[in-house]
Amino acid sequence: MRQQERLAGADFLRATACLLVFVHHLAIRLDMRRIPDELGSTANILRFGNFGVAIFFVLSGFLLAHPFWRALDDGRDMPSLRHYTIRRAARIAPGFWFAATIGFALSLTLLALPLTPELALRYLSGLLFMSQWHWRTFFPVETDGPLWSIPFEVTSYVLLPACFFLLFRLPALRQRPLLARFAWLCLIAGVLLAHLLILTVFALDDSGRGWQYGLQGGAKEWMPRYNPIGFFAVFALGALAAGVEVMLPRRPSPWFDSAALLALTIAGYRLGISPGGTPEAYGWLEIPYGFPVFPLAIATALVSLCHSQYLGRLLDNAPVRYIAKISFGIYIWQEIILISIQRLDQGSFGVSSENVVTGWLQSCGLAGALVLLVASLSYTLLEKPVIDIGNRLTSRQPNRATPFKV
Repeated sequence: MRQQERLAGADFLRATACLLVFVHHLAIRLDMRRIPDELGSTANILRFGNFGVAIFFVLSGFLLAHPFWRALDDGRDMPSLRHYTIRRAARIAPGFWFAATIGFALSLTLLALPLTPELALRYLSGLLFMSQWHWRTFFPVETDGPLWSIPFEVTSYVLLPACFFLLFRLPALRQRPLLARFAWLCLIAGVLLAHLLILTVFALDDSGRGWQYGLQGGAKEWMPRYNPIGFFAVFALGALAAGVEVMLPRRPSPWFDSAALLALTIAGYRLGISPGGTPEAYGWLEIPYGFPVFPLAIATALVSLCHSQYLGRLLDNAPVRYIAKISFGIYIWQEIILISIQRLDQGSFGVSSENVVTGWLQSCGLAGALVLLVASLSYTLLEKPVIDIGNRLTSRQPNRATPFKV
């Protein structure tokens, strides 16, 4: 992002992503066998709030790639990797480590799981952001499933500057924007080929595979289709969108408002047609969450909203900006709160209610209030102080991206 400049629409999509994931985790707690038939289709669509994960990856790639593209187009040196690393670590590590530690403690207490070497290994691999490489460690802790995506995104954080390093090493790409974007497309093609190789070489057997075997069985069900390289392809589409955005003139245009509306409509349609398929909505090359249509639509919406005349500012209103600000906390704490509610009240989420929908909605209201409270405290007391330290340590870096995390 340009210095002190906010990219219109980014907060809206960030808030949308975290709320979609939250709705997904609420929806999977609704007993589909007991709901009225007329609500069945809506409930099924809500279960595909997991598409929010794809939004997070596209948006992170979009925001973090901006300073690299501007430096490349201007013929300058590559942005400081030291500053980049400090800012990413300051944004991700404290909240993730604290949530993982609380989740690990609750696994031993609330869930009464025995402290086994494997449980400890999962937790340790998560703390080191290395849990993404094997199905046994895929979920760092039992009580906080959503944490799986954070090490995946850390992999993308590493691969992004590595790929840009290759571009900066080619003098022919300096100050040649179109050629540089074509080179990035070639890199995405290489990533997709690597993903295909992973699917072929690392196929898993069926022993202990499936969600009926718990989180590890679910991880074995997801892998190798869920792998950090395939998710980097989604991340890299966001980075490509950033490359397109910095090439466009700064003057807003209503045509971009129309383009953003169309892109958001396509994204919503792709999500809406997912019921009837797999819960992960595997797309092209078996990459989840409607790849490539959904992430491309989100990337197009990001570019268009940045240059829209009205829509970007309209969507980035005050409540949306606040949700976006605490979105990381919403993401990392939601499952801990939901599991705690279920354990402390066995009849929650409509289980013991005569009207399952009414009981579910009541529990959703309680969960929503608690998640917002905990996320706000997490941001104020834990995340922001460390972010501020990271900003001070990197305050001399020009053209840095605004801190962001899902």
